[in-house]
Amino acid sequence: MGIIPVSKALELAEQQQLDLVEVSPTAVPPVCRIMDYGKFKYQQSKKLQEAKKKQVHVLLKEVKLRPKTDDHDLEFKIKNVKRFLEEGNKAKITLVFRGREITHMDVGRAVIERVAKELQDVAIIENQPRVEGRNMYMIVAPKAKK
Repeated sequence: MGIIPVSKALELAEQQQLDLVEVSPTAVPPVCRIMDYGKFKYQQSKKLQEAKKKQVHVLLKEVKLRPKTDDHDLEFKIKNVKRFLEEGNKAKITLVFRGREITHMDVGRAVIERVAKELQDVAIIENQPRVEGRNMYMIVAPKAKK
């Protein structure tokens, strides 16, 4: 419609039983639009809901091990980690040292490296094995699908 005084624009909006909405306040002169503001807000909220539906929530699942975890139990835990990764979640593998086990870090590192080797076809190591207090942990993420 071009440049119109505010009073005239308000009159036009009132005649059409709609609202005068300022679309771009920073423009010179400011840009306004005649529209149903309630309907506009409703459509915006619907667009936001659609965007939220398409979002992917990545969780961090944890599996706890010990340096003396038996082979079968270890394989079972690895199978669980693979399942977590297939679901699109990240996994935190925590190795807990109890008592004097802390003096044998090499045994714990061997266990966590075995887990990493088993998972190398389905996972990327996001955080290398790290010691924090009496725990050694590593975080793995699923590989990007082709």
